[in-house]
Amino acid sequence: MNNSFNVSSASAVTLVDSHCHLDQLDLSGYAGGLSEALDAARAQGVRQFMAIATDMGHLDELVRMARQHDDVVYSAGVHPMTRLEVEYSLDEIREYIERFEPVAVGEVGLDYIVASGEQTPYVLRDVQYERFRNHLIAANEGELPVIVHTRGAKEDTLALIREYTDPAIGGVLHCFTEDIDMAREAIRHGFYISLSGIVTFHSAENVRELARQIPLDRLLIETDSPYLAPVPHRGKPNEPRHVIEVARTIANVRGISLDEVAMQTTANFYRLFRNAAPQAPQAVLDQLGNLS
Repeated sequence: MNNSFNVSSASAVTLVDSHCHLDQLDLSGYAGGLSEALDAARAQGVRQFMAIATDMGHLDELVRMARQHDDVVYSAGVHPMTRLEVEYSLDEIREYIERFEPVAVGEVGLDYIVASGEQTPYVLRDVQYERFRNHLIAANEGELPVIVHTRGAKEDTLALIREYTDPAIGGVLHCFTEDIDMAREAIRHGFYISLSGIVTFHSAENVRELARQIPLDRLLIETDSPYLAPVPHRGKPNEPRHVIEVARTIANVRGISLDEVAMQTTANFYRLFRNAAPQAPQAVLDQLGNLS
């Protein structure tokens, strides 16, 4: 197993990529494959990777990654835009959670934005809605936080969160680009808000305003790699090492240090994803204790 927690040999900052699709990364530039790509992120101070599922059918691969790398944990769930011939029943979702023992349920949620050139969403709204509801029920029963994808579905997303989640368990609205009122309501219900490389885009002043207004103790950072590469890497495949650009931009817009953003978002990650905390290096846990 890869002993990846040699803090003394890495960057001084302590970062977590709270949302990355490790099974979808472009590894063509890495002769050593995933191990080399993760090493590049570790050199930037990334101490933990949350590998995100988009379909239950790929969980074996995420489990394999976690077994090979001490600093990789994973979720289990079906993305709202993943097309399935047959939907997973609530019982089947429960069975997958019990079998694979993820640290979170997701990525799941609602995406009501019509794709460019499409007349209807890839997955119909009523199908997304029932899928999301079943995942929320299973997550709540398993006392696991939920990783939520939401676009153009504010009212339905919040209504389902209110009805089917426990604020003591909570979850995260990932790659968040919606309004501050939605963020605040989710926070009131025990959720965190995660910002991606979009915060660095020149056209995304609305997301930078979110970065200013959302309480720092409720923020997470992510790459959503291989998507949404941040400035100055736009136009290239994204990867976990670029999460430092997200942290750096948040630090700049808030007028605080990169280290403060890095350490607080890392602390937030382990508070939310409690089953990931035993994976953290002791040096990081010691530092996190100072922020509790």
